[in-house]
Amino acid sequence: MKHSILIHPDPRLKKVCAPVADLSDKLRVLADDMLETMYGAPGIGLAAPQIGVMDRLIVLDCEKEEGVAPKPLVMFNPEIISSSDETNVYEEGCLSIPDQYAEVTRPRDVEVQWLDRDGNLQRQTFDGLWATCVQHEIDHLDGKLFIDYLKPLKRQMITRKMQKLKRELARD
Repeated sequence: MKHSILIHPDPRLKKVCAPVADLSDKLRVLADDMLETMYGAPGIGLAAPQIGVMDRLIVLDCEKEEGVAPKPLVMFNPEIISSSDETNVYEEGCLSIPDQYAEVTRPRDVEVQWLDRDGNLQRQTFDGLWATCVQHEIDHLDGKLFIDYLKPLKRQMITRKMQKLKRELARD
């Protein structure tokens, strides 16, 4: 089942999410629904608070090449264990901030630990787009948006555009 994606500004997008205490079938179904929502958007990552669920759950798939099989990842309680001193700059966007993009500097490599859908502890090092995406999605779990990395004027400008978009959507 596809979910509606919250649009910034929404207070739920600024809240810190609670850790998932017990992996239930309901949460596994939610993860599948989030993947369907993400692919349908289309996007490469989605965090539970973006659909109004305040649990530490993210999904991502940064395989975008034609003919390459999807590599969906479901992460419960993801946390960054270590990150490189080297950085990368990517132009980031967000499904909760449609059609707005900005360059964000983040660590180039990150080691992440999480529980998979079966409750097994996983640990992996990500680089490139995968590293940027996983950091972006984990930020959502901590109530942080990519625009929080921007200068105040640019952030305010994007926020005003989103407020206008929400008013237009409410009228339709």
